[in-house]
Amino acid sequence: MAEFIVNPTRFDPYKNFKFRLKWDGKYVAGVSKMSGLKRTTEVVIHREGGDPSTSRKAPGLTQFEPIVLERGLTHDTSFEAWANKVWQFGAGAGTEAGLKDFRKDIVIEFYNEAGQLALAYQVFRCWVSEYQALPNLDSNANSVAIEHIVLQNEGWQRDLSVPEPAERS
Repeated sequence: MAEFIVNPTRFDPYKNFKFRLKWDGKYVAGVSKMSGLKRTTEVVIHREGGDPSTSRKAPGLTQFEPIVLERGLTHDTSFEAWANKVWQFGAGAGTEAGLKDFRKDIVIEFYNEAGQLALAYQVFRCWVSEYQALPNLDSNANSVAIEHIVLQNEGWQRDLSVPEPAERS
């Protein structure tokens, strides 16, 4: 079976450098790096008393790894504003968190080399567990200042409504 249905002559898998993120219905500016989507299901090992000397294995609790987003530091406050929903300095005792809307569903769009949407994933009930506003600063360095957030999530799924694009020549 061909790996690509619409483009059966395509041999190479997609590259990992064209992607966009969306939350609150808007694209998030400047995200340059994202950790992978990963889930792990624990293995429950059991054995009945009359079984032979081998164990049985069954699926247990499934965990979804946090997602790390990085981008160059700008005046866009979307990372900081979301992080402030979980904890904000100076808010009165007991009001540091905005529990009404600190969780968001996000969409990850993945594009082929020609800029055509190839895959999309929906990630559910995300919230910011870590926010880095400034990187380590070094007057002798030659690099871009990066801010990052770590998103906890409760699962993701591929958006099957996104078809394989017919690639242009």
